[in-house]
Amino acid sequence: MQHRDQQVLDFAHEHCAHGAWLVTIIAASGSSPRPVGSLLACADDGTRAGSVSGGCVEEDLLERLAGGEFAGRRAAQVEYGVSAEENARLGLPCGGRLTLLLQRLGAADRPWLAALGAAIGERRCLCRSVALASGETTLVDGDTPALPQLDEGTFRQVFGPQQRLLLVGAGELAASLAELALAMDYDVLVTDPRQSVLDQWTGPAVPLLQGMPDDIAREHAADRHSLVITLTHDPRIDDMALMEALDSDAWYVGALGSRRTTEARRERLLELGVSETALARLHAPVGLPIGSKTPLEIAVAIMAELVQLRRRGAAAA
Repeated sequence: MQHRDQQVLDFAHEHCAHGAWLVTIIAASGSSPRPVGSLLACADDGTRAGSVSGGCVEEDLLERLAGGEFAGRRAAQVEYGVSAEENARLGLPCGGRLTLLLQRLGAADRPWLAALGAAIGERRCLCRSVALASGETTLVDGDTPALPQLDEGTFRQVFGPQQRLLLVGAGELAASLAELALAMDYDVLVTDPRQSVLDQWTGPAVPLLQGMPDDIAREHAADRHSLVITLTHDPRIDDMALMEALDSDAWYVGALGSRRTTEARRERLLELGVSETALARLHAPVGLPIGSKTPLEIAVAIMAELVQLRRRGAAAA
């Protein structure tokens, strides 16, 4: 599944030679329907990719673009939600306010659009810096993804790779978790050393990797944009993956199990040579404590924890 930002950038790259707009949320306050940095690409033929709000705000913006309100301009800023009446008319949440940057794209923009799309696909970070007055875009290396910043007439946005979630164990919980993670724009991989279990996979179409879990984690989920979650309840499988993941750059490592199971796991890993420092990185029991029981409820609790950590800046992207 392609990263949503990459989808928008690839669309803009494809259409910019014939005329297109790239729209970015550069500021938001109150209950914004999309976060700062969200992208919408609109081709002159009416097709588009991405979203900056949905609903009436987007419809109004598209009508204004199609009507030529910004014709002849390289860049423009548009605000929505400047009054209670506009909030009510456009369906913005109470107090919500958006500032959008509109960039007119042409053939000259193809190189930087291609470079950003390539960086995401190659799991590299790249920063897009836009001068608000002119719409001129430059690219600089970015070591790690960061929240978009608006400062002294310049908007900076670091694009990074899609978050890769490796699920160890191909059971019912993994199927539910994969469904939610795909909907939230994760790159999901499922591994299990038992081919018979993989053969019974009931989840969405994601790569199913048969092999030793430590080898799979080392090869596919060891960078700082990766997450590893063990789900089998079998120490012979889970512990191997955890030992490798805790020694990698993966920013999140989690394990399913009760508190008693977690304590027993901790003792085993210590005996196997995992350090206290490494064990401190382990999220176990995995997920927020919301009283979840069913596989889907547990999956919701896990994804909720990931949302919480990423919004707090614990993730590398």
